[in-house]
Amino acid sequence: MEGYVRQNGRPGIRNTVQVIFMVECASHVAKKIAEGFPCHDVQYFGFSGCYPSDYGYRLVKNLAIHSNVGGVLIISLGCENFDRRRLEQEVRESGRPCHTLVIQENKGTTNTITLGKQLVAEMLEQLADTPRCILNWSDLVVGTICGGSDGTSGITGNPAVGRAFDQLLEKGADLYF
Repeated sequence: MEGYVRQNGRPGIRNTVQVIFMVECASHVAKKIAEGFPCHDVQYFGFSGCYPSDYGYRLVKNLAIHSNVGGVLIISLGCENFDRRRLEQEVRESGRPCHTLVIQENKGTTNTITLGKQLVAEMLEQLADTPRCILNWSDLVVGTICGGSDGTSGITGNPAVGRAFDQLLEKGADLYF
């Protein structure tokens, strides 16, 4: 299997661009930017609150520097208290390209979406040159979580996940519970 080894040595099997909104008011812009690209290349997520906690910051940062992420575009409304500059710096320090767009500084939604699409396209072009390497199954970290069981999970979802993990173990993956 081929993948990408990040600056910190951790392997990933994808090389995506994440469009991250810093407050719910900016989610529409992030979604519009990401919608113009294949979902296997670009996704969006964000922090919905106006006042972040340390936990919220760590969560967003760790998702932004996940080993499957190759680049990040941060979308800010401009009035939230989330430390977007610190996040951008930490993403860049992880070896990934990162840009921040502030809607209020870019004269609104339409301009920000246009510029955001341009920046994402540029990052995707840059990521296309990322060298690939051979990964072992044991290089992967795979996790699951039960989102709540209903009457069908015991006959559908749980066996499917079990079979997938059996195949990963057969190939030499290490599973942590």
